[in-house]
Amino acid sequence: MTNKEQKTTTFTISKMCEKFSVTARTLRFYESKELLFPIRVGQKRLFTRRDQARLKLILQGKRFGFSLEEIRQLLNLYDIGDQQTTQLARTYELAEQRLVIMEGQRDELISAIVDLKGMLGAGSKELLKRGITV
Repeated sequence: MTNKEQKTTTFTISKMCEKFSVTARTLRFYESKELLFPIRVGQKRLFTRRDQARLKLILQGKRFGFSLEEIRQLLNLYDIGDQQTTQLARTYELAEQRLVIMEGQRDELISAIVDLKGMLGAGSKELLKRGITV
């Protein structure tokens, strides 16, 4: 790859930070966890299109609550040579499990909100009885 080609197909760390709204520290952390593999030119890091795609998937996985280790394992399945069939199947399996967990958390949160509203209503009535308006 020529220097000119490299410049048009790679992003510097600052451009990656800007594009994905992450910090340089985050990118270096993901590199240390073997999630990203930028090209090193001296102290400079150049991120390829593949790194950009991986970062997009990392951020999406984190948003869904996957651990970094789960994300790393899923990303590593890309290269096993089965046209990403194993990667897709494993991602689907983990996503189903995560959805069950998230729905349970949502249900618990809804229940807690209902309980808290009830407590606030009772507290408001008690305060009103005592001449305090809320």
